[in-house]
Amino acid sequence: MAKLMEVLEFLDSTGEIMVKRMPDDGPCEVKWGAQLTVRESQDAVFFRDGKALDVFGPGRHVLQTQNIPKISKWVTSFGYGQDSPFRAEVYFVGKQLFPNMKWGTTEPILFRDSELKMIRIRSFGTFSIQVADSILFINKVTGTQGLYTNKEIESYLRSIIISKFTAILGDELKTVFDMPASFDDINLVLKAQLQQDFDGLGLLLHDCYI
Repeated sequence: MAKLMEVLEFLDSTGEIMVKRMPDDGPCEVKWGAQLTVRESQDAVFFRDGKALDVFGPGRHVLQTQNIPKISKWVTSFGYGQDSPFRAEVYFVGKQLFPNMKWGTTEPILFRDSELKMIRIRSFGTFSIQVADSILFINKVTGTQGLYTNKEIESYLRSIIISKFTAILGDELKTVFDMPASFDDINLVLKAQLQQDFDGLGLLLHDCYI
């Protein structure tokens, strides 16, 4: 028997959790009139049969038929009474800034320098992200995982950054002697080119530094 939920909320004490499913073990029975509390830095997404039913922003929500049209329509379409519990999965999405994530080249980049000829370059930096589209992020990245943290996505995003950075380096830089003066320009170009990739994951790239 599914767990009957009368209070739905999630507090992240670590600051690292991007998505948390409630409850952990799958769909639950949600009582009409249940209290849903969503913090300023969260979205709450209701899923049923693999489809998103509704997204709730910050605030205290009382789950009733008159203020949840998408969920109400699904419940009544199956002939349930308006006071009957409905089964759903609730995903809390952390929309706060996830700062100071690390990226760096695992192997040196081969670079054709106009003065030094072929040289090898290593590069390191930081970047910060936020979830911009909760449903897209769940569908594209986290899937059905009950818990997803920023550490899990860091290595994947790092590979995207390094790939873009390698291409930009060849286009924007002629010699490493110009590199200190070119950091700001390279940063801007890198961030602009990365944002399209991040958009496809439902993410906002807040900053990216070399």
